[in-house]
Amino acid sequence: MRALLAGAIAAMLLAAATMSARAADEPLKVCLDEDVPPLSAHHRGKPDSGFDVVLAQTIADRLGRPLKIQWFESKLDEDSSPALEANALLSDGRCALVGGYALTKDSLVVPGVKTAKLPDFDGATRDDRRRRIPVGVLMPSRPYIYSPMTIVLGPKARDRKITDIGDLAGLRLAIESGTLGDAILMTYEKGKLIDDITHLVPGRSDLLGELERDAFDATLLDLRRFDAHRAVHPDTRITASGYYYPIGANRGYVALETDKALLDAVNKVLSDLQSTGKLAELGKAAGLTYLPPREPAILGDVWLKILNR
Repeated sequence: MRALLAGAIAAMLLAAATMSARAADEPLKVCLDEDVPPLSAHHRGKPDSGFDVVLAQTIADRLGRPLKIQWFESKLDEDSSPALEANALLSDGRCALVGGYALTKDSLVVPGVKTAKLPDFDGATRDDRRRRIPVGVLMPSRPYIYSPMTIVLGPKARDRKITDIGDLAGLRLAIESGTLGDAILMTYEKGKLIDDITHLVPGRSDLLGELERDAFDATLLDLRRFDAHRAVHPDTRITASGYYYPIGANRGYVALETDKALLDAVNKVLSDLQSTGKLAELGKAAGLTYLPPREPAILGDVWLKILNR
């Protein structure tokens, strides 16, 4: 009897060890947007790069697992939903984590639909572009970076001191239509800046290029876009004002709520990286103006906050 019991225990331990080894060999699959430098970039003929790429590799190393990145492309149109695209990628098993995700209340609500289409992703087939995926519920990790909006100044206005949106009065302002920056500038003090604003079409106009050519004096946009421009144009004549709009979003990972164990493990790694200053080091190495996460961890109703200001 003792021999049978010992044999059973040995078999159980062997099975557990085998399962653990398989888990360690299983890649950590992370979905990243292919064109949001310096967070993440994946272009043919060039090595993959960006803060989120290095961070994902660091986390995979800490977890003792190989990394596999699933690259995807997020469309800039009114029919796209970043939340549903991320949910579809996770629910289809393309990845276990989506990185660089803006942690807002709206982006983490329970989906109001049962299925969603996949975004275009590396390796997608014609059938993949037609499929609708039954979606789950998203759960966020702890945030790992704060992404604010900043005012960028053109050559003629580079010495203008900016401490508030009102300091833009009298400058030639350019903004992309339908963006968060557009809403902020257009609604400031009930339209005080409207006459100074020229609207450009997102994706068709070169906003920072127009500033570079001195066609405009200032704009309001995501800080990481200025970082990306500066990396490509080290001799740029435009400059960051140092002013950050007070309403910004943290970025982190999202997974399906069924993957809570993975998120717990990732959160432990992120906590350690934050406390040791490693996150800031990775950001600096990637050419990113790194700002640590801020409270609230998950931003509430952005539009209401803007209108109330």
